[in-house]
Amino acid sequence: MAGSTITLRLTIADPVAGVAYSLQDKANMPVEPRIADDGPISFDAPVTLSDDGRLTGTFVRREGPARRFVYIAIGASAGQHASEWSRRAKIDIHDIPADLLAQARGGLLLEVVLPGRARDGGPACATVRPLQAWRVV
Repeated sequence: MAGSTITLRLTIADPVAGVAYSLQDKANMPVEPRIADDGPISFDAPVTLSDDGRLTGTFVRREGPARRFVYIAIGASAGQHASEWSRRAKIDIHDIPADLLAQARGGLLLEVVLPGRARDGGPACATVRPLQAWRVV
């Protein structure tokens, strides 16, 4: 099963300005951190879609036999050591509809829009539920 590389775009609608965000790889290292400003911030995560529909790759984590997710590191976790924040946002990817994955296999990009703020006003963290479902862009 060779699989296909597809791209998942994770867009944070309202990140906390001045805070670093990045994808986090399996070694818990931030990858290409960026400081958020007043607008949305997006990260493109390449993942492997196997012939049997499993998602794997450098950024894909797993819990149990089915759950797959990607982490976005925030603040100190993203390498911004002076930040007052040290958080991670967990974005589920195991529940992306099969028809969208098929379109991604054909070369189209899939995007999800996520909230950027938690109830405490800081960066959203833990399992973050989408503001808008996965879609082809």
